[in-house]
Amino acid sequence: MPYSPEVHNDHIWAVIGSPWSWLLLWIAAINLVTFFFFGLDKWRAKRKAAKPEIRRIPERTLFLCAILGGSLGAWLGMQVFHHKTLHKSFRYGIPAILTIQVVVLFVLLFRHQFM
Repeated sequence: MPYSPEVHNDHIWAVIGSPWSWLLLWIAAINLVTFFFFGLDKWRAKRKAAKPEIRRIPERTLFLCAILGGSLGAWLGMQVFHHKTLHKSFRYGIPAILTIQVVVLFVLLFRHQFM
């Protein structure tokens, strides 16, 4: 059953209290973090030649962020920073994760008659 606020609730509470708004907030936050991680890793990759002690962000961390909902941020990070675009696992994996997440989101939305 879709979330329906009570008549006496404030509009703000109806938006914040909705499970869909929490999901939207999570998706926005994880995508921003993932995009930032791709940019940071690219920046560190450029500087690693001069300073070998610089630690990169592990690829599994980048993939984990994408799987946790940050696939759009990962894909945008790849495009904007030209990072990990030659790796087949990223070139095909990130769009596949994004596609699966979009399909799951639409299934959830239509199943719960949110739209």
